[in-house]
Amino acid sequence: MTKWTADDVVDQTGRKFVVTGANSGLGEVVARALGKAGADVVLACRNTSKADVVAAEIGSNAVVRKLDLSDLSSVREFADATDAVDVLVNNAGVMAVPFNRTVDGFEMQIGTNHLGHFALTGLLKDKLTDRVVTMSSMMHQLGTIDLDDLNFEHRKYNRWRAYGQSKLANLLFTYELQRRLAASGSTLKALASHPGYAATNLQGHTESIQDKLMGIGNLIAQSAQMGALPELWAATAPDAFGGSYIGPDGPFEQRGYPKVVGSNKKSHDKKTAAGLWALSEKLTGVSFGI
Repeated sequence: MTKWTADDVVDQTGRKFVVTGANSGLGEVVARALGKAGADVVLACRNTSKADVVAAEIGSNAVVRKLDLSDLSSVREFADATDAVDVLVNNAGVMAVPFNRTVDGFEMQIGTNHLGHFALTGLLKDKLTDRVVTMSSMMHQLGTIDLDDLNFEHRKYNRWRAYGQSKLANLLFTYELQRRLAASGSTLKALASHPGYAATNLQGHTESIQDKLMGIGNLIAQSAQMGALPELWAATAPDAFGGSYIGPDGPFEQRGYPKVVGSNKKSHDKKTAAGLWALSEKLTGVSFGI
């Protein structure tokens, strides 16, 4: 994996990938790299007009499908219309946005980043043949899962605490999914990744002075092309193993080439993972059957 780049992606001809949020940022980089490697790529996006431009540039092996992760009816519609898929890349997300709720009444960040992807994965599970890759973040370190108030119905809302909770949820989900898949004898694999500190448009939606600060920070951040490498490796490497977390190999995991990294103690709490799983099934109405 040392100094692994997008040029090292093995031939993906004949394989089908679904990449959420592939209209911009890291998802766009991943979709383009997969298309270049010969894969059939489904750009699953809320903003289909932007995605159409990306798909046209990738070529005939890329298609755009509408998916709004903040609306479970959209998630179900997308899953119902999807055939067999080799790899699902749960890439889309929102970060540190002002308080808002999804169509189904979930806090926007946990609803989009975790519950939407949880439902999508569960609905596609029996159609998947290889692996699920879910995007987390170094910011999972700030997160705490509150199973009694996951959607900030009683707690005072803090945008960064909410983001951290959603990114911690992504890891708890990945590790719990891998445990359940392995226990059921499934050959599917669940992996997670994070981009380090990468310059993308994700940082521009706090609707506060923080947008300007993060815009300045982007001047020293690594490129989206580098930030996408951990996710791309997790999605394509033949020797990637289930339950692994992939991030940059540089100082403090902020930049560099992909490697297997660790995550905090909270992310490995099996009791919390099981509780989050049960709550997620209840809230979304989606059962994995494993």
